[in-house]
Amino acid sequence: MKKIAIQIASVLTFFLLWKGYVSFFEVSPLVLPPPEAVVVALFKLLGDRETYYHLGITLAECLGGFAFAIVFGTVIGQALGRVPLLDTIFKPFVIALQVTPKVALIPLFILWFGFGLESKIIVSAVLAFFPVFANSYLGAKSVDRGLVEVFQVGQAQPLRRFRLLVIPASLPFILTGMEMAIVLAIIGAVVAEFVAGTRGLGYLATIKLQELEVDTLFGVVVLLALIGFSLYFAVGSLRKVLIPWHESAARTDL
Repeated sequence: MKKIAIQIASVLTFFLLWKGYVSFFEVSPLVLPPPEAVVVALFKLLGDRETYYHLGITLAECLGGFAFAIVFGTVIGQALGRVPLLDTIFKPFVIALQVTPKVALIPLFILWFGFGLESKIIVSAVLAFFPVFANSYLGAKSVDRGLVEVFQVGQAQPLRRFRLLVIPASLPFILTGMEMAIVLAIIGAVVAEFVAGTRGLGYLATIKLQELEVDTLFGVVVLLALIGFSLYFAVGSLRKVLIPWHESAARTDL
């Protein structure tokens, strides 16, 4: 309870400082609107059916990219973490993809996949891929050698060993990667909408900026933050479902 009270107090303090700054320095609402104007704009957005259309598009792009990142990041991470030859051959390519600025790749994705959902999903997946891959790779490398030898002595089949040993050992790492990946998936979808979107919350924010509806623009940003918070919390909650035995499942992030 004390922790929640502190968090609420910190949020209220932030808004009070925001309001005080805007009022004291007489900041133009075209630069920084007062918090109450943003709250009103946010409720107007939530009352507009068009907002939910754009919200659905952004969620589809984000969750689609996130799903691809989970599948490919987990599989490739496990493969490279467990097979040294694959690690030697393919890891440089994975690292090269990570260090390449993703925004620079957006025009290529648009050229290859068009202006529809596909290109936005790919951008979202590319941004979200590396955290899942890196943690899956680390999980595969972190399997206890003693337990591996026990399974080998017991002549356990590879599939059984993978199901009973590798997966439980890797899941805490993979879930950590997923928590980071869901945030990057949202960023990828919104950035792609900024650059080449015709729908979605990123596109809606661009339109509001062009129309100089700055309070509504801030409202869109707040809405995106709430969505990101909700998705991050949902992914983090998977720990208690998938690995209730692990010490990280008992932690409280918020």
